[in-house]
Amino acid sequence: MIRLTLPDGSVREIEAAQSAAEIVKGIGMGLYKAACCVKINGEVKDLRTVIDSDCQFEVCTFDSIDGKKTFWHTASHILAQAVKRLYPAAKLAIGPAIDNGFYYDFDLEKPFTPEELEKIEAEMKNIVKDGIELEKFELSPAEAIAKLKEMDEPYKVELCEEHADKGEPISFYKQGEFIDLCAGPHLMTTAPVKAFKLISCTGAYWRGSEKNKMLSRVYATAYPKAADLEADLKQREEAKLRDHNKLGRELEYFTTVDVIGQGLPVLLPKGARVVQLLQRWVEDVEQKHGYLLTKTPLFAKREFFKISGHWDHYLDGMFIMGDPYDEEKECFALRPMTCPFQYQVFLNRQRSYRDLPMRLGETSTLFRKEDSGEMHGLIRVRQFTISEGHLVLRPEQLEEEFRGCLELAKYMLGTVGLLEDCTFRFSQWDPANPKNKYEGTKEQWDHAQDVMGKILDHLGLEYTIGIDEAAFYGPKLDIQYKNVYGKEDTLVTIQIDMLLAQRFGMEYVDVDGTKKTPYIIHRTSLGCYERTLAYMIEKYAGAMPLWLAPEQVRIVPVADRHLDFCNELMSKLEAAGIRATIDDRAEKVGKKVRDARLEKLPVWVTVGDKEVESNTVSVSSRREGDLGSMTPGEFIAKLIEDIANKVR
Repeated sequence: MIRLTLPDGSVREIEAAQSAAEIVKGIGMGLYKAACCVKINGEVKDLRTVIDSDCQFEVCTFDSIDGKKTFWHTASHILAQAVKRLYPAAKLAIGPAIDNGFYYDFDLEKPFTPEELEKIEAEMKNIVKDGIELEKFELSPAEAIAKLKEMDEPYKVELCEEHADKGEPISFYKQGEFIDLCAGPHLMTTAPVKAFKLISCTGAYWRGSEKNKMLSRVYATAYPKAADLEADLKQREEAKLRDHNKLGRELEYFTTVDVIGQGLPVLLPKGARVVQLLQRWVEDVEQKHGYLLTKTPLFAKREFFKISGHWDHYLDGMFIMGDPYDEEKECFALRPMTCPFQYQVFLNRQRSYRDLPMRLGETSTLFRKEDSGEMHGLIRVRQFTISEGHLVLRPEQLEEEFRGCLELAKYMLGTVGLLEDCTFRFSQWDPANPKNKYEGTKEQWDHAQDVMGKILDHLGLEYTIGIDEAAFYGPKLDIQYKNVYGKEDTLVTIQIDMLLAQRFGMEYVDVDGTKKTPYIIHRTSLGCYERTLAYMIEKYAGAMPLWLAPEQVRIVPVADRHLDFCNELMSKLEAAGIRATIDDRAEKVGKKVRDARLEKLPVWVTVGDKEVESNTVSVSSRREGDLGSMTPGEFIAKLIEDIANKVR
């Protein structure tokens, strides 16, 4: 019996063994035309897949994530076919679906110009108009490699050779004269890809490594309807206005310098002030939640990271000082994580069950050797600072402490205004790849994931599952956030670790006098400060909430004769801990106010003859508009209240 779930959530039972396409077509042509792919027992497949046994069968349209990915993946093949028609010498690399569309990498003599992209779009329209069928076929690894060599596609050969040792058939998709190495799934024909746009052409290193050749990457998106494409393009234009990489530089929150290096941003005074305010706030809140502050070294010897397992599992992502393979000489590495350092606090002396849970927190600077192709403003960097923390605890304390970590993270993300746009991912190991990435046995991982799954379900948290997204030592809950372009990154993690305590010999004396190995929770409360700053710039379009604004109040005198009053007001504001400046430039009041607006200040006040005579200030708020006249005392009291309440 086939249990079929339709896009509206309704369920049908079907007995006939036939292709998914025939089943969907039998329900109705409307659904058949809208269907992008199907999920059979949780695995995404083509509509052409034959269903011949009992299974869970779900129809995915463009409204679903899997449907979008299938649609966009097919569109990437249409793009590649158009390029090969117009530029036969172009070599194909990869063309995946991404969060907001797709891209395809090509090896060319020079990147495509805007005019050339228009020609490619025109050829793509011809391919769509022809409604070319996509046909899947398979070859043995040896046959696949031979075919790709015959096609003179070296990048595809490299990809194919990596999978050849598995001995499994290699799949291809053919549409007309075009053939591409691909696992699929794909649409049945090119016809549904009605509306598309080639967004840009940029450089991208093959496989993201600067050691490899620079390729030309064409970014694009596609939709079944023109209206949906128009809405997407409009949203992209709006996103450009909020892009922290552009806006953050214009408002002077940060800069980058070529001779310093990629992924090493310089926080300018505004950005540094916001990060300082966030760090102080996080440390104060964590202290109230029982966290003990630590400060540990930024680097350590090779042998230290061998104990932790980072040397075996994370060496390529670490900055090494010395020869990592010369055991005769001392070798150090900058730390990519804080965990093994904070464990030394626990290990400083014998611990008992009375010491647990031990909550350790640190404002920690970390270093990770990200590929140059992954760098992006403040979101993806090589040096960053994080609200790091580790909880050492007894097994029976695990759920309560995990709940506390989650509630703390949600409180902090909610306070800065990011929580409402976050999603949650239960990141698990991949049983098919245990030796290359993960510590521990299958039994240990099954136990850890079972415990974490029960905790998440008991907490009533809605989450997705990410296979092969776990840390090498344990499963984790990732709190995910998307930038203005739809690219998703992890903002906060909470990880359960049942392995590393053993590697470091961490033990506590239990109630019965026996020595036990503790559990560990790795967690962040606000995550990476640089990334948080980037997302806040985008969320607020550079207009920081009052409590975090680098400059909270600007005082605008109408004339020089009002400066004495302004200086007195400035002194009162400073005494109250409020960050303020006086705009004493020889400019008209209108220009000064416009500049305050353009710099996205939260509050500005004007002072003229009327205000001096009545001992008041004329107050304007970016959030509340014109607030009229207030005495200095009333004005400062309102500011203090809004700051204390962290009004956004």
